[in-house]
Amino acid sequence: MSREGRTATTFRDKWTRNPDLAFRQTLDEDSEIFRWILGRNGFETPDELVSFLLGKRRILDAGCGNGRVTALLRRYAPPEAEIVGLDLTAADVARANLEGADGVSIVEGDILGDLSKLGSFDFVYCQEVLHHTPNPENGFGNLARLLAPGGEIAIYVYRLKAPVREFTDDYVRDRISDLPYEKAMEECRNIAQFGQALSDLGGTVRVPQIESLGIEAGEYDVQRLVYHFFMKCFWNDELDAEANAAINFDWYHPQLCSRHTLDECHEWFARAGLEVCHERVDHYGITLRGRRPDD
Repeated sequence: MSREGRTATTFRDKWTRNPDLAFRQTLDEDSEIFRWILGRNGFETPDELVSFLLGKRRILDAGCGNGRVTALLRRYAPPEAEIVGLDLTAADVARANLEGADGVSIVEGDILGDLSKLGSFDFVYCQEVLHHTPNPENGFGNLARLLAPGGEIAIYVYRLKAPVREFTDDYVRDRISDLPYEKAMEECRNIAQFGQALSDLGGTVRVPQIESLGIEAGEYDVQRLVYHFFMKCFWNDELDAEANAAINFDWYHPQLCSRHTLDECHEWFARAGLEVCHERVDHYGITLRGRRPDD
């Protein structure tokens, strides 16, 4: 099986076995996950998201997974807006999760395929998706062509991280990406428990800049220090143990998992004829939103 096929199997397994993963937390305004989604996209409050979505008649959640962000967009978009979720491997899961939601349709499809039948959109959301495709820029360009004049697209892709973190990520991925779901999850459960143990230590440490290792000077929670610069060991107390393991699986098991630079992503927008209107770079990824000029 090709790397693309094995990556599709990874996400099919992830979503069918964890259909509710982070769904409730994505819609909970008090949760860390909700705040992270809004914050990286430049919105400090739900009201700011409402204002942004005001007037957008058609919205696409490209690579919607189990539909958790589709549901978020439905909640904060105007009632008359049409929300479309698109996914290659989890359309049935998203459809079940969003059954009965007004103005929502879920379509099975590949963002690298022919999307012309979907029509045009005022806003395209595609986050945590493009880096799992064989050609992220082509996927981005394909989605950008769906934008109506004045429409916007918001993406989030993994950034190129500190060198030890990059080495560890690739090393673990090479060891488990060919394993079946349950066998790989055994390792990911242990990784989650490691993250929990570090998180339970509490307290912070202050470290100097170590340029050769890509470590930035500052004060870090111990788990975040390891997470940022040495290995992904995700743990979030808002989620149960199995959900934490599934999020580590999401990182380590897909064979297609590219990392990018801010300059590279800016070039995607420039080549697509879009003007960047928001950017945020954190330790994990790059968020950019760009706008197609009005006719």
